[in-house]
Amino acid sequence: MEINKGGVKINEEGARRKNGTGVNKERVKGDKDGIKDSKDRIKIGREEVKIGREEIKIGREEVKIGREEVKIGRGEVKINKESIQTGEGRIKAYRNIEEDPGFELLKKVITESTGFNCEQYKEAHFKRRVNVRVRATNSENYEEYLRLLKKNSAEHEYLIKALTINVSEFFRNPETFGVIEKEVIPFLIKSRSNSLVKSIRIWSAGCATGEEVYSLAILLHRVLGRDFDRYRISIIGTDIDNLSLEKARKGAYRENVLKNVDASIKESYFVRQGETYQVSDQLKSIIRFKQHDVISESCTNRFDVIICRNVMIYFKKEIQEQIQLNFHQSLNRGGFFVIGKAETLLGTASNRFKPYNARERLYIKET
Repeated sequence: MEINKGGVKINEEGARRKNGTGVNKERVKGDKDGIKDSKDRIKIGREEVKIGREEIKIGREEVKIGREEVKIGRGEVKINKESIQTGEGRIKAYRNIEEDPGFELLKKVITESTGFNCEQYKEAHFKRRVNVRVRATNSENYEEYLRLLKKNSAEHEYLIKALTINVSEFFRNPETFGVIEKEVIPFLIKSRSNSLVKSIRIWSAGCATGEEVYSLAILLHRVLGRDFDRYRISIIGTDIDNLSLEKARKGAYRENVLKNVDASIKESYFVRQGETYQVSDQLKSIIRFKQHDVISESCTNRFDVIICRNVMIYFKKEIQEQIQLNFHQSLNRGGFFVIGKAETLLGTASNRFKPYNARERLYIKET
């Protein structure tokens, strides 16, 4: 069957081009709408199709399949590292937005306007978190997002929230809390048995929305029982994110956050208010929340226990080591240091602590 004078001849033997070359194994099916399977060039009437590694041309409409672009009639489809355009609309693809040259400027502005020290974080992690907000605001690139950040003060808070990744729940990693309840707290109580002032000071660094802090308070109350009021107990929870700290101070949590909490604990330490559980005033009385950046701010107070779990893992190794040394200075001798199970002590810090329970990442300050 002949399509036109200079076109493609299709018969039982397969397809033949104008120059007479046969294509038997690679059968070609074609009409004005499309062509399948050809490694060379096929002409159909006024429309020419060139299929190879570089491009496909169809009459006035040009399609390039490769790293460059695809153009179809009035609608343009660009397939590259930044965007896809089709017709009158635009679909933005951010697969490699981190290569945008505006990223360094954005980091500088974030540091100056929010106090968030971008340079101290692992770059891959930092970019992923920033890109969450870039996509959420429909910004095409970092430059456009930067303009939005300058105009919209509320976006600063959303950005900080995205960067700090606040994931928490009551008694997260129950095994770790089991060791604290059965071994660490009894040790602290015994060591204070002959003291005139029986004080216990605990610091939860990177406390997010406060679940870890309240979990520690519950354990102390359960272990001390009637002696609870005889001790001067202070638990401080710190975080860089003010929005999270506001939630922590309110102490109201939904059911899903309390999945590791026994019914007896809920009854003793929470008050049901509609769909939320409100932490009792007795626990709140020994707790204080404040904003603190573990990277740029030191803490001169002395603590018996410092817990900083799944926070340092996002920092560069040299920063992790420095933070660990800062925590060492903030601990009393014989004090306990608890880190996340995916974290390790680094450099000089690894020699300043003695392992107490390596599996649960509990250490003791010896010197």
